[in-house]
Amino acid sequence: MKRLFTLLFFLTLTGAWASAVHESGAISGTVYEAGTQLPLHGVSVQLVELHKTVVTNELGQYRFVNLASGAYHMALSHLGYQALRIPATVLEDQTTTVRTNLVAAPIELGEVAVSSERAQEQQLISALDIKLRPVTNSQEILRLVPGLFIGQHAGGGKAEQLFLRGFDLDHGTDIRLSVDGMPVNMVSHAHGQGYADLHFVIPELVQGLDFSKGPYTTEQGNLATAGWVNFRTRTALDSSFAKVEAGEYDTYRAVAAVNLLGAKGRARQQSAYVAAEYSFSNGYFDNPQHFNRLNLVGKYHGHLTPASRLTLTGSTFYSKWNHSGQIPDRAVAQGLIDWFGSIDPSEGGQTSRTNLNAELVTVTPAGNVLRNQFFYSRYAFELYSNFTFFRDDTLNGDQIRQKEGRHLFGYNGSFSRTHTLGKRPLTSTLGVQYRQDITDHTELSHTKDRRETLEQRQFGDINELNAGVYLDEALQLGAHLNLAAGVRFDVFRNQYLDRLQTPNTTGHTGASIISPKLNLAYTASPGLQFYLKAGKDFHSNDTRVVVAEAGRQVLPAAYGADLGVVFKPVPRLLVNAAAWYLWLAQEFVYVGDEGVVEPSGRTRRQGLDLSLRYQLTRHLYFDADLTAAQPRVLRAEAGQNYLPLAPTFTSTGGLSVQGGRRFSGSLRYRYLADRPANEDNSLIAKGYFVTDAQVNYTHSRYQLGLSVQNLLNTRWKETQFATESRLQGEAAPVEEIHFTPGTPFFARLSATVFFR
Repeated sequence: MKRLFTLLFFLTLTGAWASAVHESGAISGTVYEAGTQLPLHGVSVQLVELHKTVVTNELGQYRFVNLASGAYHMALSHLGYQALRIPATVLEDQTTTVRTNLVAAPIELGEVAVSSERAQEQQLISALDIKLRPVTNSQEILRLVPGLFIGQHAGGGKAEQLFLRGFDLDHGTDIRLSVDGMPVNMVSHAHGQGYADLHFVIPELVQGLDFSKGPYTTEQGNLATAGWVNFRTRTALDSSFAKVEAGEYDTYRAVAAVNLLGAKGRARQQSAYVAAEYSFSNGYFDNPQHFNRLNLVGKYHGHLTPASRLTLTGSTFYSKWNHSGQIPDRAVAQGLIDWFGSIDPSEGGQTSRTNLNAELVTVTPAGNVLRNQFFYSRYAFELYSNFTFFRDDTLNGDQIRQKEGRHLFGYNGSFSRTHTLGKRPLTSTLGVQYRQDITDHTELSHTKDRRETLEQRQFGDINELNAGVYLDEALQLGAHLNLAAGVRFDVFRNQYLDRLQTPNTTGHTGASIISPKLNLAYTASPGLQFYLKAGKDFHSNDTRVVVAEAGRQVLPAAYGADLGVVFKPVPRLLVNAAAWYLWLAQEFVYVGDEGVVEPSGRTRRQGLDLSLRYQLTRHLYFDADLTAAQPRVLRAEAGQNYLPLAPTFTSTGGLSVQGGRRFSGSLRYRYLADRPANEDNSLIAKGYFVTDAQVNYTHSRYQLGLSVQNLLNTRWKETQFATESRLQGEAAPVEEIHFTPGTPFFARLSATVFFR
């Protein structure tokens, strides 16, 4: 592997980027979406006579070169669009230009082929899901990732707790989340490392998502150990719309989006829209949430030249809420509170985030792609929690405040060139990334009733810089075999100003890490592909921890491997199966007696993933995702080596109806098995099986919908922790399961009006 990386670097640095291919004739084309007239990225274009296939770039462009003169046919296909076959005539020493529109169409799994040009990255699964299961709320955004489970334990305003591949990811410790390439995770956050709040995304504006499980993508760096997800928001609206929702528990929501440029913009390959969302709910808890959230978004997309496009996005988000927190089993069993009750009714918080995101993509005359992205976020967070009640302070209680303000800014840039290594097609990508987080007054304090500060435990300013560079080489070794090898280098600089010291003191530290990646895919046929992935990545530790504790690892590494297969045993069934392994140099473990997450020792996870997508009839689709994992702490005694809250078996799935007259809908389930809540498995976090349903009636001018969460009204625990706490009047603390109850039967009606 080292020799392979050395060869790739040598070829790149000594001129392998330059290629010399004599063109006798060529076909140059661009593919557009018929509705918006914007270029389509990722369209598969096959030159039928020569069995050559390419994929359109970010500007919808493709090119076939070195063609003999004559008549050809091209077959174009893209998931969710009608397949098309068009003729093209090539003249000697001339380039034939082709412009094509693709029209949206219902999904036909029989027409879906496993592509050797796009090596397996589970993108086929995500593309199917986003077409068949449009998101209806912010939580459904995350559930689109196969095997990813979420849990809310703070009234809906706080970021969800995440679970994937045998990880309790807390709020984002080992999964990298982004929106249109802009990072979501907050490093060295007041509440937890990698804290990722996606509530600033309006669900109706999500167009698609890209994801991968495991540390195998060169472009993705810090936190991408269990995997990464990038949500893509709509570039253009099909039509303006206004939507209202009303449901149980005083739940109301309104969304509106306006297409600003209309047909005139489409004619100039430009689009712009603004959108707004407001949500309110008192929730199903005995203590009303008074949950409020406001989102505003504006986006512009246009072509500065035929070879470049500019995308500008601005958004702002604000949320405020109360919550009931986690409650102990004994309080419910003794009748002190009911299932939806609260021990400390003064918990809650508020948060806001304002984002600016600019991306410029340019395709050079030689077909190379240059990408530049700049992003900035201004963020504020304030959360009041009480995990232990009266364990430490028997008079005032143990309520804490976690608070911060933050500036997050950075740059993502890359240059991709498609050339040849000998006669083999080679795509080389060189990328540069930069990110800096500057916080002011990051705080952890002991408080009472949200109003009185009893003790400041942490109070200071964080300055964390992460710069990275990566090289990725994708080589087509043959008609059926593709190799992608890459390496990235990351540097961190950490600084913490401790405002509790007199005088204030500043600590510094830093580290760097090299992360190699290898992806190999063998496509035996359009219905069968094998793949092997191997790679190294890392998660950074909190700046306050690594500055204060000498010898603490700044960038503990993770090593992983996947061996999998994608196949279609019958035309309408798509199967993705993988066996995987992941080793971490340092784990983050939930500490119940403090209500925080802290680093511990080495861990190992191994497991199996299985995804099924099956079209039962023309309009009825079935899907299922199953994951089995064995997470363990290394160098610990047997029976004492469990990872608290790490899932061992999960399954999601359901039926979806699409394209049948005017009705569409879905019936879905999710199952999370029992799992250890502490290291010796003496406390068990109980599993659950929950079903949801949705039905829509769509007319050209409006849509009516009904969605029901927890259709069978199952009593379940959404989040659970093994925590030591003391109730008021108890003689001594007790360690047991503390939980947040899951949603009961919850129905909502919606009405959407379209303005064309």
